[in-house]
Amino acid sequence: MNTKILNLPLSKKDVMGLNAGDVVLINGMIVTGRDKIHKFLFYERPSKKDIPFNLSGTILYHCGPIVIPPHPPLVKGGGGVLRVIASGPTTSIRVETYEHRIISSYGIRGIMGKGGMCERTLDAMKKNGCVYFHTIGGAAAYLADRVKRVVDVWKLEEFGAPEAMWLMEVENFPAIVTMDAYGKSLHNDIVKKSGSVLKKLIK
Repeated sequence: MNTKILNLPLSKKDVMGLNAGDVVLINGMIVTGRDKIHKFLFYERPSKKDIPFNLSGTILYHCGPIVIPPHPPLVKGGGGVLRVIASGPTTSIRVETYEHRIISSYGIRGIMGKGGMCERTLDAMKKNGCVYFHTIGGAAAYLADRVKRVVDVWKLEEFGAPEAMWLMEVENFPAIVTMDAYGKSLHNDIVKKSGSVLKKLIK
């Protein structure tokens, strides 16, 4: 199977060239976001100019990275180089309620996490040109090695390190497209196949 190299930011054309099942390596700037960031974006609806970095064309990674602080302590502007030592995915379904609006409002071209998402998010991906990347659960240290550097952070003092939005540059970050902009979902396929097998087993 061929591996596709993706260089961020992604255009809609880039996204439409991806299909469920594609293996990719991601290069460029991604942002992280867990529950608090999703709730903030959903309910407060900050404008694009109120967010300190551009989300258009990027990937929103469901992750609460563990970041080693420099000296002095971890505060924005504190000096030193931040180092990510763990950056594994969190379960994406926990932010299903919010994702459709975030995709449509901020020009995000990719969502990354583990476990996939549901129909409302899939519909938003079809309408806006966005895909879901499933990355490796249980490999937080391995994935941290794919983070070249921490570039910026937003909402650190308000939400804390795991829930803040981190802007990170990644290199050859591995993932599989499991939901595409054409409405194909490998997660849905697995559920259907599993249900079919279960029916045969209980007959």
